[in-house]
Amino acid sequence: MPQLLIELFSEEIPARMQVQAARDLDRMVRERLAEQGLLPEGLKTFAGPRRLTLAAEGLPAAQGDRHEERKGPRVGAPDAAIEGFLRSTGLSRDQLVEKDGVWFAHIHRKGRPTPEIVAEILDHVIRNFPWPKSMTWGTGTLRWVRPLKRIVFLFDGQVVPLNLDGIEAGDVTEGHRFMGSGKPFKVKDFESYRDKLAAHFVILDVEERKDRIMDGARTLCFARNLELVDDDGLLDEVAGLAEWPTPVLGDMDPAFLDLPPEVIRTSMRTHQKYFAVRPAGEAGGKLAPHFITVANIEAPDGGKEIARGNAKVLSARLNDARFFWDEDRKITLEERLAKLSGVTFHAWLGTLAERVERLELLARAIAPRVGADPAKAVLAAHLCKADLATGMVGEFPELQGLMGGYYAREEKISPVVADAIRDHYKPVGAGDEAPDTPVTMALAIAEKLDTLTAFFAIDEKPTGSRDPYALRRAALGVIRILLGSEARAPIRELVADWYRSLRCYVDPGRALYVSTRRTTGYLGPAYRRPSEVFQTYVEEFEDALLEGVPYVVSTAEDFDIRFDRSAAAGEAPEGEVLYQFRPYPVVADEVLGFMADRLKIALRDQGKRHDLVDAVFALGDDDLVRIVARVEALDGFLSGADGQNLLAGYKRAGNILKAEEKKGELPAGPAVAMPGAPAEEGALIAALEAAEPSVAQALQQEDFAGAMRALSGLRAPVDAFFEAVLVNSENAAERDNRLRLLVQVRDLMERVADFSQVTG
Repeated sequence: MPQLLIELFSEEIPARMQVQAARDLDRMVRERLAEQGLLPEGLKTFAGPRRLTLAAEGLPAAQGDRHEERKGPRVGAPDAAIEGFLRSTGLSRDQLVEKDGVWFAHIHRKGRPTPEIVAEILDHVIRNFPWPKSMTWGTGTLRWVRPLKRIVFLFDGQVVPLNLDGIEAGDVTEGHRFMGSGKPFKVKDFESYRDKLAAHFVILDVEERKDRIMDGARTLCFARNLELVDDDGLLDEVAGLAEWPTPVLGDMDPAFLDLPPEVIRTSMRTHQKYFAVRPAGEAGGKLAPHFITVANIEAPDGGKEIARGNAKVLSARLNDARFFWDEDRKITLEERLAKLSGVTFHAWLGTLAERVERLELLARAIAPRVGADPAKAVLAAHLCKADLATGMVGEFPELQGLMGGYYAREEKISPVVADAIRDHYKPVGAGDEAPDTPVTMALAIAEKLDTLTAFFAIDEKPTGSRDPYALRRAALGVIRILLGSEARAPIRELVADWYRSLRCYVDPGRALYVSTRRTTGYLGPAYRRPSEVFQTYVEEFEDALLEGVPYVVSTAEDFDIRFDRSAAAGEAPEGEVLYQFRPYPVVADEVLGFMADRLKIALRDQGKRHDLVDAVFALGDDDLVRIVARVEALDGFLSGADGQNLLAGYKRAGNILKAEEKKGELPAGPAVAMPGAPAEEGALIAALEAAEPSVAQALQQEDFAGAMRALSGLRAPVDAFFEAVLVNSENAAERDNRLRLLVQVRDLMERVADFSQVTG
């Protein structure tokens, strides 16, 4: 069957846009072909530095005839409605068909040639392509990421006529800018297109370009007893920069190796797109005085001049890095903290200095939960953001935290504290390791919890795919640390710790006004009260802070008078509201729900069912370690026959009880063995009496698997009960007793999990 080939040839496309551009081209063409009833047997797209390519196999030569029945307005509808329907269908009134009082249009469309359809599709795709940034050029109005030069547009080997702002589609393309023949050449199908590009030094497939880079780089390293430092992100980027990638090994001054290896790698990667190398067999962070650059040509001298020029540029970059390294070490981290007072973290959350104060209070509160030394956790929190004021982090923002750890070691600060400063942003992504030492865990949780809760507290929550403050990543980070360490830190308590940290906002010249359902009061102004008295005020209103909406208000000399007047009138005091936070109970519930959603994703990746997470979260538990233990026990229980059968019994009991609840309140109290009752009824009562203490003890000991085993003892009695006993007996006493029995079964099972949430 015919083949469709499209190439959109332009000036250089930024490497960061190429992968998504290929996906967008695939999606847009595939969707519009489907709308026209044209389904290719195969469709593939390619992206490179100067071209986007699409090849579709197995398209029909022409579209089939189509028939559509379209429902219109009711018979007797206003003429305007009917006329509008006729215009949309292209029919006349006498062509409508009436059915059940409604007008229907039967529209017959004769199929069109496929080239005619794909020309319309390509015109639409090019004019509406979703580039992150685009431009116009010359006198035309067409927008593209860079000036569009040529369009190859072939169907079944023939050029499809298309003209976009003077760019005429054809069968001609170009090879490599420098190594090609310099002359355009014709192609007739995808095979000839790909082969001729390769003959003109263009590798079409990005995966082939990556393989060429890695194979060439490793060969060069092997010859010098070196190893390539893998960097998948850099590989993706350089594969989008060169059509004929050619690795070149260069040398750098060994004196630069006294810089932190992360600084060298970052300078290479960020500024020059070089790969770092290390001595063969070196497992640590030690680097070798060499680098791999990827050229877009095969140089006649084997790349010697390319290597020399790149080494010269790298030396200049590393000299800059050495300058920052030397200058930064002249000032201590403690001395840099003053600068944070002038840096805004967020307009509604204050400065970085205030954030550091929150982190100190949070780290102190979290430290006992993870077995950390509170004093070291507070010191690490105190210094963890100081490196943001250094020259090195100003030049390389991605080194924040890491450089703070280096500078802390240079100052002979405790290695435990230095490691916490270095790693407090971890885990940054799915492939990053979570901290596993107590002080680092305390600070890392505090850092992520502050980010997460603070933005929820000011109502800056993620919406849809938008997450500008990376709150999903922060939540997953907290989850990974807690689960990896099995630390017991209920989420609501962590959020309460954050709200208690708001005392940091009460500085001289400010007063904290708290309004709750129970009380109205204010803290401060701090400069008017001795510290011991002020602390009493903090403690007195801390509970109110956790229930209400706190405001930090700038004060004047007569603030007390204005506060008293405002309080009497039931209003907030006058003054400028600097910060305002939503109520703790609302934020705690939202953060917990947000964490639950992230936990579902994490557990789903491990093969766990999301409905089991719902069944456990419905109990109101907010201890992630305990939740996961419950989910694993529930998963194991329901995977067996006992669990499945008992679940069926639970749902049957639940349906009966729901029906009875609609009629009125269910009978209260425990079921009793009634004279003349069926043996199965008595057996279920006995099984419940035996299971209840076992379940209670297992839950007390957090032996959730044991609680499930205790529940499994109900399986046979429940099955037998439903087989032999009529719940809705005509005898009211029997009926009430049996309903109470079902309530006991339901309630006992729901102490372990809310089985109504289980879908299986």
